[in-house]
Amino acid sequence: MSLLTTIVAFAFALGALIVVHEYGHYVVARLCNVKVLRFSVGFGRVIWSRRYGRDQTEWAISAFPLGGYVKMADEREGEVAPEDLARAFNRQSVYRRYVIVAAGPVANFLLAILLYWGIYMHGIPGLSPVIGAVAPGTPAAAAQFAPGEVLTRIGEQAVTTWQDARWALLKHAVDKSVVVLEVRNERNEITWRKLDLSRFGSADLDGDFLRALGFTRLAPPLPPVIGQVLPGGAAARGGLQANDEIITINGAAVTRWDQVVTAVSSNAGRELVFVARRGAAGTVSIALTPDAVLESGERIGRIGAAARIDREALQKYVVDVRYPPLASLGHALERTWDTSVFSLKMLGKMITGEVSLKNLSGPLTIADYAGQSARVGWLSYLVFLALISISLGVLNLLPIPLLDGGHLMYYTVEIFRGSPVSDKAIELGQRVGMAVLFMLMSFALYNDINRLIHG
Repeated sequence: MSLLTTIVAFAFALGALIVVHEYGHYVVARLCNVKVLRFSVGFGRVIWSRRYGRDQTEWAISAFPLGGYVKMADEREGEVAPEDLARAFNRQSVYRRYVIVAAGPVANFLLAILLYWGIYMHGIPGLSPVIGAVAPGTPAAAAQFAPGEVLTRIGEQAVTTWQDARWALLKHAVDKSVVVLEVRNERNEITWRKLDLSRFGSADLDGDFLRALGFTRLAPPLPPVIGQVLPGGAAARGGLQANDEIITINGAAVTRWDQVVTAVSSNAGRELVFVARRGAAGTVSIALTPDAVLESGERIGRIGAAARIDREALQKYVVDVRYPPLASLGHALERTWDTSVFSLKMLGKMITGEVSLKNLSGPLTIADYAGQSARVGWLSYLVFLALISISLGVLNLLPIPLLDGGHLMYYTVEIFRGSPVSDKAIELGQRVGMAVLFMLMSFALYNDINRLIHG
């Protein structure tokens, strides 16, 4: 079921984003009176098609699904009927060609803005940024953060959830800057602390970023009662059931869920004996061995069980971020812009070697994230769609031949020169662009496989 969810979520995301991107090209081409011959989702051999409209445009699904294209009447790519010459793409002014090509990435940005707008109006639940234990020897410890303090502002950005805090801290960590954080203690007193990120290594961005900084989220105190047992996990194989209350593990008394987590995570591959209280059955003794998994390079144990959540006790740790329509639009525009700029900055730092190429993700990782976000809920999935839509827009604007950005680069040169770029230069650019894209795809696929092997 988990694999099926991942496949369906990834297929829908991929199809939706490709359709939106190509529809941007299509709509603007039609507005510019350019004849569209084919609208294809996918590349290669056409496996399904239908013709519609005044121009009998062919709407098609092709064999290779990672992309799509809009084919327009163009004398450089085939014969154009005399009555359609005025509507050929190559006969349009450079400005019209520019807006037609730019319309694809712009459509992706508009989709992200629309999604964020709806999400912010609906409301996003998140954990309040209350600091838990601060790890010694970390930037957070050096700045003297204390458990129980609430993050309220990071630099110029106000934060209301851990998601906000992580995003703001990530931007400053990539810049290796010293940032001032505003915190509120339990007596509602405001304090400012300087967090020095100048020595924060790029390798620290690969794993649990907040933990590398020294921050942990203050978790609500949970009783050691099992709320859910995942099929196929060590807990299910051993016989643990929902509503079992853990009393001891290997003879040590247990009173909180975090003690269960600590015992399990530190005993990967080693047998543990659980004594649990089970309703009318009294107590049961169950021996099981936590499965070993790799997380951020560390081997830890997992049994596939989750705590029973007391919703009322959890409410004081959860905030619902919601804005009125106009404010939501402003936040949506800001988030889309920030994410786009951050993506470009990360790409630049990868090129200069300041950030590891491990941060490149390919289709396998994106599919995994699609499945994870879909299982969390529809709001999480829509946030994922917005993020991937921005990434697709940014990628297509890169000045690499074969991408939309490469064509825009040629048109920019044409505007300043007053004449088109030569066919020889375009052909050379296509070869270079193909090599660059192949290299990027190879790195991304290598990272995907490496993540699958090493967790």
